[in-house]
Amino acid sequence: MSIQPILIIAKEEWRYWRRSQLGIVAGLALLLIVIASTTSTIVQVEAERSLRENFQTSAEETFKEQPDRHPHRMVHYGHYVFRAPAPLAIIDPGVDVHTGTIMFLEGHRQNSAVFSPRYAAAQAGPFAELTPAFAYQILVPLLLVIIGFAAISREREGKTDYLLVSSAVSPTTLWLGKTLALTSVALVALLPLAVGLVFGVLQGESAGIAIVFFLGYLVYLACWSSLITAVSAWARNSSLSLSLLLASWVLLCVIMPRLASTVASSVIPLDGKIVKDLEMTRALRELGDGHNANDPAFERLRAQLLEQYQVDDIEDLPVNFRGVVASTSEANLTEVLNEFADERMEQEKAQSNLVHWMSPLSPALAAKSFSVQLASTDLKQHHRFLRDAEALRFDFVQKLNQLHVEDLAYEDDIRRNEGDEANQRARVSAANWRLLETFPWQPNSTADRLAESLPQLLILLFWWMGAALFGATGTQRLFKEK
Repeated sequence: MSIQPILIIAKEEWRYWRRSQLGIVAGLALLLIVIASTTSTIVQVEAERSLRENFQTSAEETFKEQPDRHPHRMVHYGHYVFRAPAPLAIIDPGVDVHTGTIMFLEGHRQNSAVFSPRYAAAQAGPFAELTPAFAYQILVPLLLVIIGFAAISREREGKTDYLLVSSAVSPTTLWLGKTLALTSVALVALLPLAVGLVFGVLQGESAGIAIVFFLGYLVYLACWSSLITAVSAWARNSSLSLSLLLASWVLLCVIMPRLASTVASSVIPLDGKIVKDLEMTRALRELGDGHNANDPAFERLRAQLLEQYQVDDIEDLPVNFRGVVASTSEANLTEVLNEFADERMEQEKAQSNLVHWMSPLSPALAAKSFSVQLASTDLKQHHRFLRDAEALRFDFVQKLNQLHVEDLAYEDDIRRNEGDEANQRARVSAANWRLLETFPWQPNSTADRLAESLPQLLILLFWWMGAALFGATGTQRLFKEK
């Protein structure tokens, strides 16, 4: 098959769009939407990144610059961690706009992440919710429908299909030319995305991830281009073509994603917060009070230490019994808290997986899953933040408890409220606060993201091939009627 006739048909389609006011207006609207969404999201996300990184540095310095204190005072003084956006959050913020990005870490508690970026929506203006991912997944297909709904059906209405038949233009050539023209419009619309991806690479993203990300969106929009020309080929007239395509857009881009979310919530409901909090409180109560070394829950620990060091009284122990109680209590408490946290995260993960399994029902759903997984802004990344923050919390709390055990005498500890001098003896050097580790944050590995997004990319490819087959057969039908 010669490519020359295909290029000529595509060129003529572009010429028709230039003469058509509808084509010009829709094309300009398409470019303005993607440029505005990309620009506003880059500015907003980069401002948040800089702010959070500065706050993180400030929080670490503030913790380490505290004066001499009792170690347990520092356990309750706590520390803040901030989740910086992933480089490709400038394209698809994913769950980041809904979940908290800041967490206060302290002893005896696992606090929730707070301050969702949605609080800044008023400052971001009308484009607060218009991200590049949303524009490409939802709005660009709609504009492609407006531009290309009559690509083939108007040939029938204008009786130019007779000229095509007499000119020995094959059905496949006609469909490929029309589809190539519409896909080239989509490719032009992807230029702002390419700029955003280059910016993401400059911020540390993998070039391989950026290339696959671009190709995935190209396949998604090519799928829509093929579907649009296919429906245009099958429809009797342009009005019917437009009606069918708008109905398809509503079903695939609006209804199916919402339906998938609703089904996941219904099939795998999350446990109620109040009920789980009561269960957790009941479980923690059985562990004893770590602030009270005389709590009956620690009698066995007392006996074990006395036997281990072969002494008769806890005052004769070479370690501070109150610190040992604090450390043991924190370990037991954290184990229980992690069990409840893991249970919650597993339920959320199951819901997310169910939505991913429903991706074959809609290319928009597959594109959304593909996008957040590759951008590392999916639920898995949020769970990593929670687990990394908890690991940091437990690490610095137990290090402070170890100071309590080894660097503070038991006698000084129990007499610390008997005056200023006694209070000073119950403190440890501020140099020990350097034990705080820098909060580690990295996106999911490149290999993991590519592996996780591959099934969604394959779904998009299957949709593309299905739309191509549908379009080719529709054009064949058109020519058989002549």
